[in-house]
Amino acid sequence: MGKQAAQRFDRQRFILRKLNEPEVREQYQIEITNRFAALENVNDDGDVNSTWENIKENVQTSAKESLGLHELKQNKPWFDAECLGFLDQRKRAKLQWIQNPSQSNVRVDILNKVRLEVSRHFRNKKKAYLREKN
Repeated sequence: MGKQAAQRFDRQRFILRKLNEPEVREQYQIEITNRFAALENVNDDGDVNSTWENIKENVQTSAKESLGLHELKQNKPWFDAECLGFLDQRKRAKLQWIQNPSQSNVRVDILNKVRLEVSRHFRNKKKAYLREKN
């Protein structure tokens, strides 16, 4: 599994519905404000990537502390990081199809091929799991 797929698999999901609660929303706003106030004192060396990483890390840490993490249900024991990579591939193909309507015939063909490949992979993964289980 590549580095990019591993990062997607480790993606955190926050409990965003907690932002509807006034106390939690206020706590989150205070966390963000404090973290960005601390960022103002950081030496800006002009590196956009490091600045972005600092911002991203501060937002994620604030969200984790204020909102908590959403625990994903593991209904399908055969579904793993490789399957998640296939889902991302399908999502990217669909976004390309949506974003570039001028080449819609070509994009539809690509999207259909990706969908078939993803479905085939899931089907084979599930069959292999069921064979091992029995």
